[in-house]
Amino acid sequence: MRALTWQGREDVRVETVPDPSIEDPTDIVVKVTTTGICGSDLHLYTVLGAYLDPGDVLGHEAMGTVVETGPEVRTLSPGDRVVVPFNISCGSCFMCDQGLHSQCETTQVHAHGKGAALFGYTKLYGQVPGGQAEYLRVPFGDTLPVKVPEGPPDERFVYLSDVLPTAWQAVEYADLPPGGSLTVLGLGPIGQMAARIALHRGARLVIGVDLVDARLARARTDGVHTLDLRQYDGALGDAVRDLTAGRGTDSVIDAVGMEAHGSTSASLAQKMTARLPDSLARPLMERAGIDSLTALHTGIDLVRRGGTLSVSGVYGGAVDPMPLLTMFDKQIQIRMGQANVRAWTDDILPLLTDDDPLGVEGFATHTVPLAQAPEAYARFQAKDDGMIKTLLVP
Repeated sequence: MRALTWQGREDVRVETVPDPSIEDPTDIVVKVTTTGICGSDLHLYTVLGAYLDPGDVLGHEAMGTVVETGPEVRTLSPGDRVVVPFNISCGSCFMCDQGLHSQCETTQVHAHGKGAALFGYTKLYGQVPGGQAEYLRVPFGDTLPVKVPEGPPDERFVYLSDVLPTAWQAVEYADLPPGGSLTVLGLGPIGQMAARIALHRGARLVIGVDLVDARLARARTDGVHTLDLRQYDGALGDAVRDLTAGRGTDSVIDAVGMEAHGSTSASLAQKMTARLPDSLARPLMERAGIDSLTALHTGIDLVRRGGTLSVSGVYGGAVDPMPLLTMFDKQIQIRMGQANVRAWTDDILPLLTDDDPLGVEGFATHTVPLAQAPEAYARFQAKDDGMIKTLLVP
């Protein structure tokens, strides 16, 4: 089959690789019909190469049609249409029973002290072949895939793999009071969808912050009050407080993570580490890794006293400094973590109707053939051509 493979820093290629097959009686094999490029895929593209091997198949936002089932699969048959959550969870262990599917005890990657395995996402998370490919092996066929109806286009459902549950959890973790106010830092796919979900659920004011014109323009059309970060040199907090009676918003979502602008030293350290041999880069990242914390520190500034900071952006640092004095003094809550996809899909599915209240159809700004994935990665990294969300069609 054809699949997108990692070959080195900013070097991904579509190559021919072996077809997946049933390895466990509960596996299924899915013919991928649509798969997305995620912002966190760019971490693999630029930063986390020490945990990848040339030829690793990328991608964790896939849906398609079941073409083969293992002998113990009871709820799916060839021809069924499914979405594949990005975290690999069994659905029956202690953590899954708590709704913490991203911490699934059956697939935890103990060798690296990490939570549940992920599709297409490095040795740290199991090195499981991903979904930017023509076919995908999916374990736990009876409990992991989300069966969806025939008829509507793939874009109605494909975001159940990551974007929708990640954004939904970000809003849940933000603990927004009824009619409350929210700042969303970063208006990429997760930030855009989180803003839509918050407005759908009754937020009085949603403020969106970014520095990319296309992202700001799109959020404005959704009813978001946008602030262009380029216009506020150290005064973003004052601008938000001016909109909220001097307090700051009830909640803040950090949908940026480690790629925040504003820390030259952290960015330089990440780039230097990415160019080191794996044997040197891994221990450096695990013991001395540092992120650009501009977005996180900004969130702590913008949230009102007693408010909540929800972190959905991915961080990877081991020694990140935090302003604990300010956090304690402001009495803020912080919640974070990988989305527990299967905990939220039943809540989200009823919204994927023909009325489409979250605007999932048309959410992608670009749809391209899988063969053009390398060019799409480069454009997404450069934030070029108005690219916010890209879908690949094998």
